[in-house]
Amino acid sequence: MISIHNLTKQFGRLRALDGIEAEFSAGQSIALIGPNGSGKTTLLKCLLGMARPDNGTLQFEGSDLTRSDTYRARIGYMPQIGRYPDNMRIGQLFDMMRDLRGYPENVDEELLDEFGLKAMFDKPLRALSGGTRQKVSAALAFLFRPAVLILDEPTAGLDPLAAEVLKAKILRERNTDRVIIVTSHILSDLDEISTHVLYLMDGKLQFFKDIETLKTETGESRLGLAIANVMRRHANENQASA
Repeated sequence: MISIHNLTKQFGRLRALDGIEAEFSAGQSIALIGPNGSGKTTLLKCLLGMARPDNGTLQFEGSDLTRSDTYRARIGYMPQIGRYPDNMRIGQLFDMMRDLRGYPENVDEELLDEFGLKAMFDKPLRALSGGTRQKVSAALAFLFRPAVLILDEPTAGLDPLAAEVLKAKILRERNTDRVIIVTSHILSDLDEISTHVLYLMDGKLQFFKDIETLKTETGESRLGLAIANVMRRHANENQASA
């Protein structure tokens, strides 16, 4: 569904992405992880069309994403921090988004109902708590049944019950014909909802593997421990070759 070949992006002397190669297929839920400054945000911006790569190709279903913006209509994006017009109400925001999409009939209002947002449609956006903003962002991301879901720290700021509601939604949706890309510093969450893990460091792809394969190779039962095991091996190999 999404093909990334030799993707490179540089800001001045900083090479944020360095020859990234990956194939994302329908049905995959991909945990995009790495330390701060590893290139995660830059890769997401390239996928969202917010940054243009310097070299390489980025394709969706065979079409070059750098040459067309129609692909964006098929993305559902949940930012880490949702920023919305203060003078609007929740209901007006959803009406505006439906209007921009031509009022499609086949929308997904499951999270609107589960988060109780419809009862809050008259509430102004400026009065929302951080957790409620996250709920609004999640409901918007899923609303138009997108082919690609990009969720940036989706459970950050949510209370435990709301976080479980969202994770359950992701688990249901990952079994459909779409790609889900999730970033989070909470590895236990990623362990629950992801099928694959893509690990970046210093702009370079360290590995992209099925999570169960990664756990089998490392002998670890938890994603965090498996990643630590792999990175420890890489560090030892680099020291030995230095």
